[in-house]
Amino acid sequence: MSRKRLLVLSLGGTITMLPTEAGGIAPTLGAADLVAAVPALAEVAEIEAASPARLPSPSLTPDHILDVARRIEDAFAAGADGAVVVQGTDTIEESAFLLDLLVPGDRPVVVTGAMRGADAPGADGPANLLAAARVAASAEARGLGTLVVLNYDIHAARFVQKSHTALPSAFASPALGPIGVVAEGRPRLLARVARLPTLPAHGGPLRQVALLRWGMGDDGRLLGALPGLGYAGAVIEGMGAGHVPAGAAEALGDLAARMPVVLAARPPAGPVFTRTYGYAGGEIDLLRRGVVPAGLLSGLKARLLLGLALRGGAGQAAAAAAFVPYN
Repeated sequence: MSRKRLLVLSLGGTITMLPTEAGGIAPTLGAADLVAAVPALAEVAEIEAASPARLPSPSLTPDHILDVARRIEDAFAAGADGAVVVQGTDTIEESAFLLDLLVPGDRPVVVTGAMRGADAPGADGPANLLAAARVAASAEARGLGTLVVLNYDIHAARFVQKSHTALPSAFASPALGPIGVVAEGRPRLLARVARLPTLPAHGGPLRQVALLRWGMGDDGRLLGALPGLGYAGAVIEGMGAGHVPAGAAEALGDLAARMPVVLAARPPAGPVFTRTYGYAGGEIDLLRRGVVPAGLLSGLKARLLLGLALRGGAGQAAAAAAFVPYN
């Protein structure tokens, strides 16, 4: 039986950080350093390591992830069995979802990182990297799209969210829970999620999409400014199951007549409703005004999907079609 081959790409993040003379920690280590620090990886697969970036994750952009997706596709075409992407945890939920949208096929893509710096007592990076590699090399993970593995939990990219600023157990999937665990050195998948349609990584950069979270007393005055700021679309995180104040409904409808507007829900779990609340500003009213329901997607993830869907000058029809699988 031939040995498994994995591509490990590091973009930086806390897992790569060491103390600096200026104070605090900053990205220092590359992918080869991370791999060398975990000798047990050699027992999992033959590793090809590269460092496309060495950045804290707030500085990552969708263009970085498009590049990663293309590198993974090339590696898969050359025979790699899986891929591990290492980055900072601040944007893992976004990067993982983008990769889920961009990398087709059955071979696993696993995103991981660390909540503690590389020199910290009890640094979690080596254990997370080894667990992620074991998942990426496993037959059980095939066909599940992109996964996130931290603290031995296995999450589906579609649902995972960062839920704490400090704990090693910072990642959760409020809508579903982890779909598996790495125990006794092997992945154990407890549930499977269906793969949804992917979009091409070579389709150009994402369009800029605004993300607004609605709060009590917000009058929606920002809505009218969005087209003039160069945004191609907008995602609104509405209250509850997708609601805004009655006085803002008309402004939201006016915006939807000028650009694609997607309605997400502010709570961390649950779908946007489509046929329950009929009052002004309720989801039935907003859908009649032309907004597109985000389904089960959070505002952060809906923003990325809309940015992909609007590439090439696509408009309302493309936006609506992109969200159908998530409803």
